[in-house]
Amino acid sequence: MTYHDDPYELGLFWHWGPIVTLILSATVTLTTWKWWPPEESLFWSAHFALYVLLNVLSLYNFVKAVLVGPGLLPRGWHPVNPKEAKYMQYCKKCEGYKAPRVHHCRRCDRCVMKMDHHCPWINRCVGWSNQMYFVFFLFFYLMSNLHAFCVLTISGYQFFMDSTEIARRHHNGNLERYLRQHFFGIFMAIMSFGLTIGIVLCMLKLLVIQIGAILKNVTDVEQWIVEKARARRYKKNMKPFVFPYNLGWKLNLAEVLNIERQHRGHGIEFPVVKGCNQYTLTLEQLAQKAEKRNRTRTYKCILPATGSWLPIWSQGLRVIFDSPLTDDPRIKLEPNDLIRVTRKRKHWLFGERVVGDDSRKGAIRGWFPRRCAVEVNDNGDTIVNAAAKPEAPNASKHRVGKPKKSDKINKDL
Repeated sequence: MTYHDDPYELGLFWHWGPIVTLILSATVTLTTWKWWPPEESLFWSAHFALYVLLNVLSLYNFVKAVLVGPGLLPRGWHPVNPKEAKYMQYCKKCEGYKAPRVHHCRRCDRCVMKMDHHCPWINRCVGWSNQMYFVFFLFFYLMSNLHAFCVLTISGYQFFMDSTEIARRHHNGNLERYLRQHFFGIFMAIMSFGLTIGIVLCMLKLLVIQIGAILKNVTDVEQWIVEKARARRYKKNMKPFVFPYNLGWKLNLAEVLNIERQHRGHGIEFPVVKGCNQYTLTLEQLAQKAEKRNRTRTYKCILPATGSWLPIWSQGLRVIFDSPLTDDPRIKLEPNDLIRVTRKRKHWLFGERVVGDDSRKGAIRGWFPRRCAVEVNDNGDTIVNAAAKPEAPNASKHRVGKPKKSDKINKDL
């Protein structure tokens, strides 16, 4: 049994990622077919059949990666044994618990099983159900564009030699007329030649990353969790963290390539190494989240934040130029909102808005301009950085020691 709320929806292709991918594929394929050498030999016929096969296989796996999807955990999911809920994280968006290796994707707005990353080119996450199709798509797409690159190189060289021969035997006027007749074809060949180079390099990089992750049986999200676990345990002189799902490259490869083996666990349970259990990674995540909560600072909104990526009119150019270069969302705030801040920049803060009784829509975690909020203590009093205040001439004796009550603004905002 697999979990899909939206299987085989053709609307998933109505997105700039799949549209651009299909347009690029059609451009390269048609141009390569147009410039295919005219020799009717068995060699070139076999090459053409191979090229068509590579394109069909890449298109098939692309469509399957989109339509099958990564595997979505049902909204409101909870473990069969209620006692196991304490080992899991709770998703406020989906109003349910997260099974092991499940993470919430804000673009899909769903909890995804064995989530690796969200790929805009397929408009879906890469996860438990479609990772095999995604890897095969990368491989066949790489090979088809590499094949097209070779054909365009050979045909381009032959065209150049023919043009040189025309220029040698006839006047330049004949060459100019010849080039004008083939201008559009030359333009498409040059453009497709550049596209094949870019596509081959991109597909090669993505394929290497995916194969490396598969051989270690680790996702991109889990790799980040493991790195934080090692650093956290090293600082605390704790026992090194053991990633529970690395079974050796052969078994790891079987987890992706063997569909029957995957379906036995339904994307909820996975084989683990000796000494670990299904919740080893989840418990480490909970410990990291607990430490993160201890490091958070509470801020109170004093000025409205529009949630805009470029709040030029409301915040000014300095805030725009320091805007975080990430795809994290921006959150909309209203005065008196409380935010748990975990990251700071000079003009921006990242945090989670404390959800009250209101039913406001939009992201609750993301960046917002720093000038829109002030830090407050547990009592709701504003905390003022004494170092930032102008020092009085006779205040040097108060530099060391506990801050006085006058160093804080006790007015409740």
